Amino acid sequence: MEIRRFEERDAQAVSALIAKTLRTTNIQDYSSEFIENEVKVLTPEYIAWRASWTHFYVVCEGESIIGCGAIGPYWGSETESSLFTIFVLPEHQGRGIGRKIVETLERDEFALRAKRIEIPASITACAFYRKLGYDYKNGVNQVEDEGLYRLEKYIKG
Repeated sequence: MEIRRFEERDAQAVSALIAKTLRTTNIQDYSSEFIENEVKVLTPEYIAWRASWTHFYVVCEGESIIGCGAIGPYWGSETESSLFTIFVLPEHQGRGIGRKIVETLERDEFALRAKRIEIPASITACAFYRKLGYDYKNGVNQVEDEGLYRLEKYIKG
């Protein structure tokens, strides 16, 4: 298993990975309509755009991309960052790959300069992120209008 920076040629595979994960894993917490609307947005072009302003990573096993995640500035802030687009193919979940992605993101320069990291977390992934030390932003443990929790972690330093 290798974690490396995203390359533009990865966009199609990453988009397909996200669609499969949403349709297989996240479907337990969201309606089919919600999932399909997300899939329509998370196109290869969107992934390439996100990678243009974040540090986007992919997890490879052989020639296959099995996971992904990104970190970028929180609304342009120099002292706050956000995690985005963290997905692991369903057949590879439960192997610690998601944890390795988050650990990689937390070692990235966007994390190292941050005093706070925020995650817009799906209902499906909320408990996972909470195990990694993220907590509800401002103590609000309800999903927002877009169907996500806002989680955060303050970095000591």
